Amino acid sequence: MLNDDDPVLDDPVGRSLGGRHAHLARRLGRAATYVTDVATFSAVSTDPDAKDWADLAELLGPGAFADMFSCPVLPPSNWEPVFSLEGRQMIWPGGGHPDRPGSESGTGLIELGADSVPEMLDLVALTEPGPFWPRTHELGTYLGVRVDGTLVAMAGERLCPPGWTEISAVCTAPDARGQGHAARLVSALVARIVARGERPFLHVAETNTGAIALYERLGFKTRRQVTFRGFRTP
Repeated sequence: MLNDDDPVLDDPVGRSLGGRHAHLARRLGRAATYVTDVATFSAVSTDPDAKDWADLAELLGPGAFADMFSCPVLPPSNWEPVFSLEGRQMIWPGGGHPDRPGSESGTGLIELGADSVPEMLDLVALTEPGPFWPRTHELGTYLGVRVDGTLVAMAGERLCPPGWTEISAVCTAPDARGQGHAARLVSALVARIVARGERPFLHVAETNTGAIALYERLGFKTRRQVTFRGFRTP
């Protein structure tokens, strides 16, 4: 395990909503969540009390989905559990480029914006890399690979606590796998993030052993185990 104790990584959603993503946040008291169609992630104070949970419930509405991401504190007992998934948080230890030879090349990669959203949503539906919505691309830079005009792979930037940027939505269409697209995309994002003086990090489900192996080959190290949780408000 890599010894890296930067506390902002223990609350990446809250620190993103209170910082670089403040313009994409809805807030009430010490509770916050993203605006509709950007992300479902929500956050409360790192030491929440009953009012914080009540404020978040009011923000989201009755019977709404509350994606608490890796928040270690559980909500009140009248919040219905929706899912729980074991995962890990991995960080980039330093340096400018991943270890994979030649992976720093961004040749052939394209930036994806609002005009690419229908293709991005289709690729996410096909590959299920994690939550992605019509405005998720507004969280940061998203890169893609097109073959014969069709988007076959992509990855992008998501959470951004101070000093860090998360790499997310790494996915490749089934018939385009095994060609190194994911490695090139992640490597290009690492290079961009490092170039602006930040460090990359990411999250991955423990069951996704192939992705974990890829990230380790590229140079990422596990910082800590996490549990991703979602609930439904009263």
